Amino acid sequence: MAKIYAGLAVAAVIGLVGGSALWVMQGNSGDPFAACHAGAVGGGDIGGPFTLVDETGATVTDKDVLTKPTLVYFGYTFCPDVCPLDNARNAEAVDILEERGYDVTPLFISIDPKRDTPEVLADFTDNLHPRMVGLTGSDAQVKAASLAYKTYFKAQPADDEFYLVDHSTFTYLMMPGSGFADFFKREATAEEMAERTACFVDVARGIGQN
Repeated sequence: MAKIYAGLAVAAVIGLVGGSALWVMQGNSGDPFAACHAGAVGGGDIGGPFTLVDETGATVTDKDVLTKPTLVYFGYTFCPDVCPLDNARNAEAVDILEERGYDVTPLFISIDPKRDTPEVLADFTDNLHPRMVGLTGSDAQVKAASLAYKTYFKAQPADDEFYLVDHSTFTYLMMPGSGFADFFKREATAEEMAERTACFVDVARGIGQN
């Protein structure tokens, strides 16, 4: 009798493990990019329509800008250290990708439109990467874009023009055709970003999205 119970227990465990594995595989099968994620991605939909102003002063929308895989970062040019370092890393990731045959756009969206005019943005982005795109806009336009990407920013109180702005520091990978793909924290290296971005681009090519 003990052997029968033991056999039933083993069968139950095997069935449970097998069922769990099947559930995991079935869950992952719905996401063609599952193998590219570094971990779980939560927080709901990220990204959406926006209307902003580019470095030439022209009004553009997300459809005009997100025409290829794009690394999107929200920051400001007067940022003393975080923004320049993060965007320099993003630019390095784009260069690594370019060497491997991937065309990815680095995009910088200012959350400080009061100081970040199109001309100021042009100087900032040109110093970081020749293909980096800079966008600004009215307070309402910038706020709408920030809300779409679920970013945070708040200007600190100041009596002069040298105020600082608190803001989130994620970089978002947006894919044409499918939208938000993944995000990168500040700790991610340029090489890590390039590897994960290349994975998404390869999968998108395989399923005809890019």
